[in-house]
This record gives sequence, structure tokens and C-alpha cells, in this order.
Amino acid sequence: MPRLKAATVSDQTVRKRKRKVRDDDETEEAALATEAQNEVIGPDGSLIEPHQPETVESTTTTTVATKTHDGGKKPRRTSKKKNTSKPNLARHGSSTLVETSIPWPEHFTKLAQVHRAMNMVYTFLCTRKHLATTLDNLKSTVEGNLQRELVIEDVAQITALIPKAINFAYVDEAMLQINLMGSEDNLKGRRTTDFAILEPEPDKGEHKEVLLFEFIDGDLKRQVTDKKTGEPTKATTKLRNEDLKMPVYSQKQMMNLIEKRNVKFTSAVNAFLIQCAEEVVDAVEKIKEVSKAYIPISSESRESTPGPERSLIPATIPAERKPIPEILNEIKSLEWYTGQIVPDGHRVFDPQEPVYGDLNFAMSQNLVNALYNTRNITQLYAHQAEAINNLYDGHNVIVSTSTSSGKSLIYQIPVLHQLEQEPNTRAMYIFPTKALAQDQRKSMKELLRFMPGFEEVLVETFDGDTPMSDRNYIRDEARIIFTNPDMLHITILPQEEAWRSFLQNLRFVVVDELHVYNGLFGAHMAFIMRRLRRICAAVGNRHVKFISCSATVANPEEHMKTIFGVDEVKLTDFDGSPSGRKEFVCWNTPFKDPGDPTSGRGDCMAETAKLFCQLMLRGVRAIAFCRVRKQCEALLAAVKTELTNLERTEVIPRVMSYRGGYTPQDRREIEREMFDGKLCGIVATSALELGVDIGSLDAVVTVGFPYTIANLRQQSGRAGRRNKDSLSVLVGDCFPTDQHYMSNPDEIFTKPNCALQVDLENMLVLEGHVQCAAHELPINIEADTPYFGPLLPKLARERMRLDRDGFYHVNTRFLPQPSRTVAIRDTEEDHFAIIDITHNRNVVLEELEASRAFFTLYDGGIFLHQGNTYLVKEFHPDRMLAKVELVKVDWTTQQRDYTDIDPVETQAIRRIPGSHSKAFFGPIKITQVVYGFFKIDKRRRILDAVQVDNPPIVLHSKGMWLDVPTSALQILRSKRLNIAAGIHAAEHALLSLMPNFVISLPGDVRTECKVPEKEFLAKDSLRKRPARLTFYDAKGGANGSGISTKAFEFVDELLQQGR
Repeated sequence: MPRLKAATVSDQTVRKRKRKVRDDDETEEAALATEAQNEVIGPDGSLIEPHQPETVESTTTTTVATKTHDGGKKPRRTSKKKNTSKPNLARHGSSTLVETSIPWPEHFTKLAQVHRAMNMVYTFLCTRKHLATTLDNLKSTVEGNLQRELVIEDVAQITALIPKAINFAYVDEAMLQINLMGSEDNLKGRRTTDFAILEPEPDKGEHKEVLLFEFIDGDLKRQVTDKKTGEPTKATTKLRNEDLKMPVYSQKQMMNLIEKRNVKFTSAVNAFLIQCAEEVVDAVEKIKEVSKAYIPISSESRESTPGPERSLIPATIPAERKPIPEILNEIKSLEWYTGQIVPDGHRVFDPQEPVYGDLNFAMSQNLVNALYNTRNITQLYAHQAEAINNLYDGHNVIVSTSTSSGKSLIYQIPVLHQLEQEPNTRAMYIFPTKALAQDQRKSMKELLRFMPGFEEVLVETFDGDTPMSDRNYIRDEARIIFTNPDMLHITILPQEEAWRSFLQNLRFVVVDELHVYNGLFGAHMAFIMRRLRRICAAVGNRHVKFISCSATVANPEEHMKTIFGVDEVKLTDFDGSPSGRKEFVCWNTPFKDPGDPTSGRGDCMAETAKLFCQLMLRGVRAIAFCRVRKQCEALLAAVKTELTNLERTEVIPRVMSYRGGYTPQDRREIEREMFDGKLCGIVATSALELGVDIGSLDAVVTVGFPYTIANLRQQSGRAGRRNKDSLSVLVGDCFPTDQHYMSNPDEIFTKPNCALQVDLENMLVLEGHVQCAAHELPINIEADTPYFGPLLPKLARERMRLDRDGFYHVNTRFLPQPSRTVAIRDTEEDHFAIIDITHNRNVVLEELEASRAFFTLYDGGIFLHQGNTYLVKEFHPDRMLAKVELVKVDWTTQQRDYTDIDPVETQAIRRIPGSHSKAFFGPIKITQVVYGFFKIDKRRRILDAVQVDNPPIVLHSKGMWLDVPTSALQILRSKRLNIAAGIHAAEHALLSLMPNFVISLPGDVRTECKVPEKEFLAKDSLRKRPARLTFYDAKGGANGSGISTKAFEFVDELLQQGR
């Protein structure tokens, strides 16, 4: 273990000098003791007690009853049964100074001395990020200050008085080890050649544990100075340039934190003495008694001593769980629950009885039997019957009801009924993902298996995973195919002659999850559907009926008309399916110090892991949704840690993550295990937000507010598929959006869903699909304008080839395969293989898209997979692979990168009315460079900065730019405003206004984001650029997506609105 070293305290930046390494550990400890005494020890050698203010305002207290969702009063800490939990002491919020006239017994005076000494030494030690605050590292210096022995019992009593402010426990020594090679004082960061990590030792069943002591009521804020004035300034929350250096902490900062903790402890002792006086008990004897529960126990001893968190958990996961209200009450009675459910943040939705309906026609007995034998269905719900009747009457149908309401029957029954009438009937099911297509194929085959004479009817998936040798057979023989928009665009429509028989007999086109087709992707899908209708009409088939299902959205009927280009649609939005009682909870991550909002929110992942484990271990089958992949892996790792702490390691294999990047085989295996009930918990990204059938779920935990209210409702709907009671939890993170909904939970239930928007006038998208359509069948202006809109004549005349018969043909620049040049979504063909070489396994863990690889894979970085940490040993961009090795570390890495955005060529110019300025449009070059990474611990503290030598990533797109006039720069200078920051703010202001002029989604258009200090430097810089606002298309490759093109057309109005 690293030993305690002297901490440097200064109001000014300290130039650290290399010190000779001493072998005598006691000398180092003495050095710190001497330096500490010089700072805070009085002339008489005693600790100087910081000034305590008479009163400090409080925002919350731990003893005041808090109103809960049920309207009752409940103390934040409740008494537990004897020997099942730590004792309940009277405590007040850390910001409330509790005073008393009761004299302090000498025992508590000595405890206060111990607390002050440990507080001081711990705070100094925290200035050295590479040192662990173990009791061994603290002990000798504390004892030097106290002039007596430091015993564990004293520390336990202090912890008992302020348990939420201190973590005092045994931890695995290996998890604290940080092997530093090279100079600690290298401010520029070390290179990967200097970087090393402890290799995992063979598991011998022996794990050395050390006793860790730390204050968890907030971190010491680093001192950041202004480069010009040298005055202290506020540190940014993100990892910026100042983080590259070892932080320097001022004496004032340290003393303020020490004083704050001492005030808190004094208040806690006063409150405890008042409680003891009211109970007429001896305070000294009571603190000795209650502190026994706070004496840390090593894992070896802990096995025979069930802890309080485990005593309420069933020994094995029950097959039949308790009702959700009982489970919630049990969790709220646990010690770590301190009122996380926000006021008015617990809603209960009553169960809904089923509403049935009747069909206007008779189904065959075979179909009736199949429905009963496969799903035990004897009646249809009202919304199912209404939609099927509308379809039977010849209408196109859109169904917008809740998740798990049985929408799939609406597009299964009509197809099977039609197959019985016309054996040559064809149907095409289109799903946004391969997993959904596989899911529905399995369901349809199951129904056909119970229909005599139809067992051999071929229903098959037709997607990128379909072997080439099987494709012709499926095309010719299949009655129902399950595909996706990509295959329809690239393979089926361009091969109209080969697919002619199928298209002539096509009666039903089913598009599930219609809400996915929004924005740019929606525009592509709309034109693909028009191309399909056009070809079907050309081969004599004008009888295709369209069926769509969608999550609850604001404009389902209008959206379906837009996507398919049809005028007549019947909407079904009444949900007749039954649902069990549902509870929705807004669960806010508590402050690091529950009584002190200034301490900041705690670790959202750790908080979610606690809740998630408590649910699983009580028999609740749960899923946790995360916003991004890395968050998904971090939560799974936290869940594994929590299960280990609860000594339920046997459950770890029954929790898995599910996200993009995993191999198809791994994803199918995870889906099967969840469906079969082998998994009790799954941590996923939005890949499972769509309706993949993974069996019934009892609870959904959403980690952080997702991107929209609709996303939250879609995720929440995944729970309660057994018509039993269910739970949905939104865990609030520290971000402003999360905290807005934690403060205003009513908006979650009352805000309307956003309307879906599709821009059919995006010229780039329109031209791409018109060129594809011309390749499939020459364009006839009069006949094809109903499909492609009023812009078609102009586009055809300017961009296509006219023949002598008046038909327009594809432009030669799109040949030989136009569909291959039109990307309908941001899918990538290039993937990097991540190979696990642990113990020479050489197994592909997963595949990573090229655009993600350079920001995720770098020598010395940590890669997360299924909650495990892997060290990147080798990264080979040229061979598109990375070799990783399983390691045991308690930190992760975060890349350090920058992106340069540079216009390449001016293709169009627009003059800004009333100004000499101009707007420009043309190709954009995007250069992305990852030049290093940070090593970061669980508390987001930087442990190290490492340099890497990755090659730059160069991408191309289209965009627009505006040069800032000199007069504007002079105004900024005269007002002493940061020019770079002003330009950056203007860029984001215009970005936020673009949806007013162009139908787009967040992230469709991007701008250049630079650290302000790196722009407009007085000294020469490698990057020379003018003052400029630059915007570019994030999708669509080198040709862009067309969104910035349209924004360029409206640049006058855009700037006017941005004033």
C-alpha cells in the first residue's frame, strides 16, 4: 500500500520539486505531521478549533418527519428489529447547528479531538490523489496529534454519530492499488509506454483487505486560477485543461471544509446528548453500545454475521414475489433510504379491466384453435377487434396503444385469414431492427404450427444475415417475409423483376414501431414506401393495405399518412387490454451529505445498483434502461459490486447487459435467457425499448431522464406484462433536466407527447430516392408526381436524363447501383473486432463501429464488457482490431480528444440583408483526434493523465459557415467578453433555433466545440482559424443529410430570430 506523504498547502500555485524517495515510512509520516502542525496546530501544540458560527441555515434534517407519497408522516430513519440493523440515533442535517446546555462528558470531548485530528489529516491526504486513505495511512499522524493511541472503537463511535458522512469499512486492497511509473510531477501527462497496470493474480482464495476511512460528504474543490489575473476562479465541472495538472488546494479551502465537518460533528453530539437526556440513559454507555454495529467486519468474519441489509432479503430469490407496495415499504425501511422518493413523486395507477370486442366476420375454426392453443385467446380486446374490422372493410389502419397491449394480433389475424382464402397471398412485415423481425417470425410460425394444412407455409426473415444461398428460395416460396427498411431499399426494390411475383400478390404491408420513423430517418422511410407503392401499381397491384402500430404519440394518423403517402387511414387509439396496478416512482439520487445540498448529488450508478439489487433479490424481474452504452456497462459493474457486498454472488450470472455492439449470437442468447426466466435482471440501452419479447417484467428502472417524455413512457410500458402489479422508477441524476423532473414530477404524467415530424421537402433525400426510383422504373412526371410531390418536375429537369419518349432516367453519377449511394440511416459497414486474449482465449468479445472505435479503444485504456473491465493491450487501426485482457481495477478511462471543423470549398454564397456579411455553403472536413486519456475513479476524480499516439480520423460532410465581422469582435473586446466563448454560444443559439426552420432532431446538425482557452491565444498555435460560426450535417456521409442545405436557404430568418 502507498504510504502517507506530506501534503502541500498554499494559496498560490506550487511548483512541486522531486523529492528523494525514502525507505523509512515513519519519516514520511513525521513530515506530514510536522507540516500539518505548522498549519493548524497552536503554539501549545494543541489543535486549533475552527470558529463555529452561532447558526447555520438548514435545508433538511434527518429527524424531521418527511411527508411521503401516501400522505403520511415518516421519519427518514426508522427503528429496526434488534440485531438486524444499526441503531437509530437522533441526528440533524449537517447544515443545522444543534445547541444544548447539557455539558459534554469528557468522553465526547475526547471523541471530538479524535474527529478533528482525523478530519485534518484526511483532508490533507486528499490533496494527493494517488494515496489511499486507509486507517494505517492515517493512524500514526493522528496519534502524533492526539499524543495517544487511535483505536477502532473511537472511529466507530464517530461513525455512529455521523454515519452518512463517513465510510468506514474493509475493502479489497487490490482495488486501491494504482501502479504509477514515471514522475508524479509530469504535468503534461505520461505516455502509454510509461503506463502499467497490476496484472490479475491467480485466484488463490485469499484476498487481503484493508480498512478504509473516508468522508463522503463532498470532495475538496480544486483551486483554479485565472491565467491573466492569477486570482482564484470557479473550476468547471467537466474535465478541462486545469485537470491535467495535479490540483493545488489553498489553505482557505481546506480550512473551510475542515470547519464545516467539525460543525457537523458538534451538532451531532449535541443532538445525541439531547436524545439521551430525554430517554434518561447514560450517553457514554449508549454510544459505546450503539457503535458496536459500526465496527467494520472483514469478509471472513462477515460470512457468519448477516448484515442489516441482508437480514430483510430472502435467502433465495422467491418464485412468487410479494406485492409491489410491500416490496417498496421494505426497501424504504432500509438504512440507506433517506427519503429518495421525491414529494408527489409516487403515483399509483389502478388496474384496468379488459374491454372486449367482436369481429364483423367469422374466423375459421383452425385459426380460432391456433389462437387458443398458442396464447389461450378466446376473445379479442376492443382495440384489436376495431382495427381488424377496419382492415377487413378495406381501410389502412394505424393502432396507437400502450406497450404490451396485444398489437401483434392485429397484423397476424388478417394475414392468416387471407392466406386461408387465397393461398398465393403475400405479406411483408417491416421492423426497424433484426431482433424484432426474429421475434415476430417465431410467433407467426407458432400460430401456423397449430393450423392443419398450413404447417409447411414458408415464413422467413429476409435481412442482411440471410445467407445468399437461401435468398432466392425465400423470395420465390415465402408467403410472409420479415424484413427491415434497409433490405427493402437496397435489395428488394432494385430487383423488381426478380420480386415481381411476390409484389403482384402482396396484400399486406405491416410497419411496426412506426414512431421510430421520425425526422431524417422518417423522410427516407416515407420515400421508400412511395417507391414500393409505385412498383406495386406498375405490376398491376393497387390493393395493398398498410397496417401500422405505434407507441402513444401526438399525431399517429397524420404520421401514417405522411409515411405511406395515403389519404385514407383509420386510427385506433382506445386500449381495451387489461393492466395490473402500476406504481410510478421518482427516485432522486441523494446528496453526498443528505443534509447539505452544496455537497452535490451522489453516484447515480451506485444508487441505482442498490435499488436494482433490492428488487431482484425479492423476486422482481427487472430491467434498467441507460442512455448510452458506457453507462450500461458502468451500471452492470455497480450491480455486481453491490451483489458482492450483499454476499449474493450466486446472483451475478443472472444479471446481464444488452446493448448494441454485442454479436448477434450473444444478443439472441441474452434474449432467450431473459424470456425463459433464467435472468432476473437485465441492464439495457434503448435497444430493448422497442417491443422485443423478453418475457414478463415486473419493474423498469430508468437511469436518468431519457431524451423525451415519449421515451420514458415507452420504457415504462415494458413492465407489467403478466397483468400483475408492476413498478416503474425514474432515477434522477445530477443533470439539470433530471432535477427539473424530480422537482416537477407532475409533468411526467401530464405533458403531451411530442408530434412526430417528417420533412418531405429535403431536396437531398428526395433526389436520392427519385434517382433510385428511376433506376427501378423510368420517371413519368405526370404519373409519379403523386408519389414524389410537386418538386419532382424541377428536380427531374435539372438532375436527370430525359429520353425521346419523355421519360427521365437516373443520373449517371448514381450508377451502377443508386440505392447503394443513398444511406437511409447512420449504419456503418466497418467494424472493429475486440478480441479477449486473457489466458490466450482469443475470443471476439464484440464488434464496435469504426466511428466509436477511436473514442473507445486506445492503448492502456479500459474497455467495459458485461460489467467487466478489460485493459486494451494492443490497438491496430489498420487491421481493425483491438486485443484486450481482463483485469481487476476500480477505475475507468475517459478519452481526451478534440475535433477540428474546416470548410474545404465554397459552393454557394448568400448575402445577409442589411449587412456586409455573407453565409457560405460547401464541403466540410471533420478531423477528430484522440490524444490521450484520463484515469478516473468511481467518484469522478482524475488519478492520472496519459498520452496516446492515435492517427486522426478524417470525415467529410456538407455544411454552412459565417465569418464574424471585425466590428463584432471589437464590440466583444470593448466589453471585455471572451471572444471564443461568445462565438461558441452563438453557434449553439443558432443550433437550437434550426428546428423552427428545418425538420430535424437533436444531433442531426453539429458545430465545432472548442475549449475557450485554446482559441485566440496570444502565442502562436498549431491551429489557425478565423472567427467563424460553422455548422455541418452529422449524418449522410460526404453528401450530408440535406438539413444544413435547407438551413442555409433560411439563414436570413435564422439570424433574425437569433438576435
